[in-house]
Amino acid sequence: MTAIAIAGRGENGFFMTARSFAEIPDTLLDVGSSMWFHWSVFSYERMSQMHKFTVSECSSVTRRHALKAAVLFGAGLLFGVSASAAPAPHPDTTGWKDLIASDLSNVDMPAGSWEMMKDGVLVAKTHNTIWTKASYDNFILDLEFKVAKESNSGVFLRSGNTKDDLAALEVQVHEAEDGALYGMVGAIYNAQPPAKKMQKPVGEWNHFTITCNDNKMSLVFNGEEVWNIDLNNWKEPNQNPDGTKNKFATALKDFSRKGPLGLQGLHGKAEAPVWYRNIKIKEIK
Repeated sequence: MTAIAIAGRGENGFFMTARSFAEIPDTLLDVGSSMWFHWSVFSYERMSQMHKFTVSECSSVTRRHALKAAVLFGAGLLFGVSASAAPAPHPDTTGWKDLIASDLSNVDMPAGSWEMMKDGVLVAKTHNTIWTKASYDNFILDLEFKVAKESNSGVFLRSGNTKDDLAALEVQVHEAEDGALYGMVGAIYNAQPPAKKMQKPVGEWNHFTITCNDNKMSLVFNGEEVWNIDLNNWKEPNQNPDGTKNKFATALKDFSRKGPLGLQGLHGKAEAPVWYRNIKIKEIK
């Protein structure tokens, strides 16, 4: 079955899901008879093409389907996010730099708050965030994480002030979610949800590849790209492009584009453990 990504609003905010053309009500449509439209079709691979389309040349069924695709494309542009999850490879990190030294000499943290175990697994011992001493601007960050029941952590990116959690974007690391707006694993906290659930069961290793390149950011989560965004679409304080409210007093387009990276310690009521390993970074020149 040919499928497309549908964007919309629900009780928990913005959502996207795969549906067949036939499932989209014709009542959603109120568009002209000739237009340019973009379509994304995926069945374990993506194809993106731009076509000029004249509906008068096609059957009524084809016209309805094409107009639905155009409407959905417009919704995607309105919300300023990628339309769907799609398979994407994680990089070969051979030769990449360790973000965190085995002796923890290149990080800032209270003594004893994190431990690097003999097998190279980094473990949080307290609620404190571990921050890199170095600042990064454009980079690809590749890491694995494992959670316990009710774990709550996150990856902080390019912090403008390490004393303020809301001065950095945080990619959520969870068992599932924390109840906050866009608090699920793989989301940018309070700003951008993943296109689909990709987390593995508790106790299994998950894989993130996070790319930050000026205003563009993306996340590959366990082999699928779940968001690919432009921070310039976050134009107003306390406002997401999909119309939901966020906690950021500064518009994300004005967030720091260079700063330390961090891993959040034991967080949430349970303060359940979280583990990280193979934390590699490649700077984009």
